[in-house]
Amino acid sequence: MLPIDSTLRVVRPTDNVKALAMMYSKALGFDVLKQFEDHDGFDGIVLGHKKHSYHIEFVSKVGETVGRAPGGEHLLVFYIPCSQAWERACRSMIDAGFVVVDAANPYWGKVGKTFEDIDGYRVVLQNLDWDL
Repeated sequence: MLPIDSTLRVVRPTDNVKALAMMYSKALGFDVLKQFEDHDGFDGIVLGHKKHSYHIEFVSKVGETVGRAPGGEHLLVFYIPCSQAWERACRSMIDAGFVVVDAANPYWGKVGKTFEDIDGYRVVLQNLDWDL
């Protein structure tokens, strides 16, 4: 079992490290927590919020191309219970360059919006409180 104070980091390969970091920072208010170049052949940027225990890291391996997302179900999902905060977040996504798309799974469109980044990966903003 993981300790309660563990941090989750989602690492995603990309050909667009800097552009994605700018998009996600602008749209979701992430801070740049760490940057590195040629770390054992990888370049990357780690984004997150200093008070939250999750990060997203965009990496590229020098000399390799990864292309676009393999499908429409590669999602980051954020639950935002306040309607006004959700609407502001949706506007921020569009202002940052994300495109509104139809969700591959219709569930996500019932009370949320799905956005696609420049690599074809998707972020869902749900206007719900997370409830197990």
